[in-house]
Amino acid sequence: MKVREVTAVIEAFAPLSLQESYDNSGLIVGRPDDEVHKALLAVDVTEEVLAEAVAEGCDMVITHHPIVFHPMKRFNSASVTERCVEEAIRRGIVLYAAHTNLDSAPQGMSWRVAEMLGLENLEVLQSTNDSGAGFGVVGDLTHAVPSEEYMQRVMECFGVKALRHSDIVKSEVARVAVCTGAGASLIDVARESGADLYLTADLKYNDFMRHENRIILADMGHFESEYCAIQILFDILSKKLCIFAVRKSVCSRNPVNYMTR
Repeated sequence: MKVREVTAVIEAFAPLSLQESYDNSGLIVGRPDDEVHKALLAVDVTEEVLAEAVAEGCDMVITHHPIVFHPMKRFNSASVTERCVEEAIRRGIVLYAAHTNLDSAPQGMSWRVAEMLGLENLEVLQSTNDSGAGFGVVGDLTHAVPSEEYMQRVMECFGVKALRHSDIVKSEVARVAVCTGAGASLIDVARESGADLYLTADLKYNDFMRHENRIILADMGHFESEYCAIQILFDILSKKLCIFAVRKSVCSRNPVNYMTR
């Protein structure tokens, strides 16, 4: 199967036109007319993931995060990014990423996390066009849940080892806003949505002071919030390309480690 046939299925769900201007989604290594037979799905392209692709006979790696995000001036194996790109080219492995286009696509990343957390009546938190695309979602639980109990549920559901959060200014959670990845820019929008809790990642120190006693801000971790990308991509490809082999990476792991006492 040609690369363009595989990517067309992904882009029908998450068009590249939805990606942010700073992003680098799409085909990064390889050519649209290259023949591919098996894809490995991961959050990031790492040396471990590429080794897994080689061992499993995968000639395409599809990730959420693009391996090349900033301009590169040389390839001399001095960095992980350079080594991964060099290895992919050397091995003839195609690299493709669906990043902010998958974040903002209708039924994309935040939708999946919200559904996993039992939210209903979902609405886009910040719309980007009239087609239902946008970043984040907000929805309701079938009944209110004690705040700490709900945050424990988040940790269990996503394997979160440490959930950072602001003051618990709400004793119960009935309405929840979600934005996968770095979502600090949507704190004000989440607060205005009437959510009791805003679940996102990559919050900075001062962000936790922006609750205004109206919302709980919780940081579940970037990787944890976006690991669902693997399943989304698997669902898209396995349902549309029955003759194309798709494998979920077992080496896709969180680069952040936690030390506990």
